[in-house]
Amino acid sequence: MRKFLAIDIGATSGRGILGVLDGGKLTTEEIARFPNRIIKEDGHWMWDMQALYEAVIAALKTVAERKIDIESVGIDTWGVDFALFGKDGKWMRNPYCYRDPYTAGEPERFFGKVPAEKVYDITGIQVMDFNSLFQLSALRREDDAALKEADKILFMPDALSYLLTGRQVCEYTIASTSQMLNTRTREFSEELLEALGLKRSHFGEMVQPGTTIGTLSPEVQKLTGLGPVAVKAVAGHDTASAVAAVPAVGSNFAYLSSGTWSLMGIEAADPIVTKESRAMNFTNEGGIGGTIRFLKNICGMWLLEQCRVEWGDVAYALLIEEALAEEPFGILMNPDDSRFSAPASMTAAIRDYCLATGQKAPERRGEYTRAIFDSLALRYRQVFGWLRELAPIPIEKLHIIGGGARNRQLNQFTANALGVPVIAGPVECTAIGNIMVQAAEVDSRGIIAASVQTETFTSQDTRTWDAAYEKFLRITK
Repeated sequence: MRKFLAIDIGATSGRGILGVLDGGKLTTEEIARFPNRIIKEDGHWMWDMQALYEAVIAALKTVAERKIDIESVGIDTWGVDFALFGKDGKWMRNPYCYRDPYTAGEPERFFGKVPAEKVYDITGIQVMDFNSLFQLSALRREDDAALKEADKILFMPDALSYLLTGRQVCEYTIASTSQMLNTRTREFSEELLEALGLKRSHFGEMVQPGTTIGTLSPEVQKLTGLGPVAVKAVAGHDTASAVAAVPAVGSNFAYLSSGTWSLMGIEAADPIVTKESRAMNFTNEGGIGGTIRFLKNICGMWLLEQCRVEWGDVAYALLIEEALAEEPFGILMNPDDSRFSAPASMTAAIRDYCLATGQKAPERRGEYTRAIFDSLALRYRQVFGWLRELAPIPIEKLHIIGGGARNRQLNQFTANALGVPVIAGPVECTAIGNIMVQAAEVDSRGIIAASVQTETFTSQDTRTWDAAYEKFLRITK
């Protein structure tokens, strides 16, 4: 019996998940949960670093109090954000949050130094204002005092691991979200660092998922009551950990990490950086075992979640019942249209989109919900088609992981739209991937497949969905 602790921190909350491997099967238990709050400091949105550190310490204390003999602990978080540390080893201020608007317009400014086409050719990463590259560019342009004095720049999971061990490293998967790595060499691009006025020494030693960073420092051992437990670099980017938990057999599959936002992609041996991939806005991020997560971001359940805010958080089961009573494909839209990114009212944005595209505006909750489900499934088909064009392997099925794996109706619609089997589960994929990287089992995916429940959806009513897709393309062109 082997036991591990996964610290999984998202943009709103974090959890401590105990993983137990016994007889070739994995079981998990949540032993800690804590908020991750964005705080306002000096006019900027920041992360509360002290609160996060204390929450991790509290989770480790729980392990000690329960006398659980863990082999190791690993930390994963969201991507792109980082903490600045001085020569004395102390963090210099709370890290900026990617939601802070200080990077607005920064990509265009940076492209005056290094053209956009060259940045994509080097990194293979899609352009988003909040990527680390543009955060650092904005700080440098503003002559930020902390950055000027910083000795080390550590991405969030690496910063927390450093506070536990005293060793400063740079885990590959989290670094790959920064848009500063050369996607072919898997190291920082000297050209991009030079454009930022930075050196390679500003970042820790590059390590791969599964590397032992060190053990809990004497101070942390005293705080928690634990001994010299190993701290491992897992797939530090939460999506990389989630993809590591896909219970797939073979390699000819795509995955859809489904939640508020969706990410559809494949695991590739090498980066895919072409004019076509850039035009389709695909990105190349690091995965486990030296793989590349070639994927595209898609709006997920964000649209419905924002509608539910206006409707008083009505239950999903009732909304699905109401949606199934509505006309199929009566209203279709591109879920990734810019007007849906952060509207004051999502229902108003959907109505405006419908009127602008010559469709009737929805009136009932069921109409909105049906339109969202139909449109998401058809958007998934579109991206799946692009993925098949670009992928070096045949793609025969789609694995849906994350919270969206619970949505059986959307899973069925997705199978109908794609025309391939859709396998849903597990839901707790990020923590599972984190744990399995710590365990370093040879047949990791086989163990996951034997330990979790999945459900397979096969395509139905193919001709109707083919016709609906043609309508979707006409409306969203």
